[in-house]
Amino acid sequence: MNGDHEPIGWHSRGYLPHFDAGEVFQSITFRLYDSMPQNVLKQWREELTYESEDFEDELRYRIESYLDRGVGGCYLSNERIAHTVQSALLHFDGERYRLAAWVVMPNHVHLLAAPCFAHTLSSIMHSLKSYTAQQANRILKRKGSFWFEDYFDRYIRNAKHFENAVAYIERNPVRAGLCRSSEDWHFSSASYRRRRVRSAGT
Repeated sequence: MNGDHEPIGWHSRGYLPHFDAGEVFQSITFRLYDSMPQNVLKQWREELTYESEDFEDELRYRIESYLDRGVGGCYLSNERIAHTVQSALLHFDGERYRLAAWVVMPNHVHLLAAPCFAHTLSSIMHSLKSYTAQQANRILKRKGSFWFEDYFDRYIRNAKHFENAVAYIERNPVRAGLCRSSEDWHFSSASYRRRRVRSAGT
């Protein structure tokens, strides 16, 4: 990337619209390739085209509720793979983006991040997904698609929206019935934050 980078606003990679707003925090969700049957997604798209004015918000809500059922191979339940994804998220924090919150679920990932200057969200996501897919497939001794090609992103409007996004992301394991407290889910910003506080106190 060069110093002439300018945010390009709304654009599409063929599946979903994305909003490149420069150094603005965005809530992002990406998922495993087999986490949702495509016929279900196709049916929802057809329904919402006619029934909903808030197409993207309603579609995202349906997808995320479905993902919490834990459908598919759920490769992110493998601790080595979950650790790989979490480490990759943390690796470029402060360099390519500012990372505020995240959670690695069994078949999807949520994060709240703002691209740093001269880094686009699309380039960040491509690099992150490409690297983690290669590492995960190596661990699993498999080949082929790991992540679903596209992702959801939603820019953060104000401080209250930011606060709500952090809470939504960190409480995902609790909503899915995987743990009782956000801090109990090891591969999340809530747990990471608690561990850092404890380490600072020792």
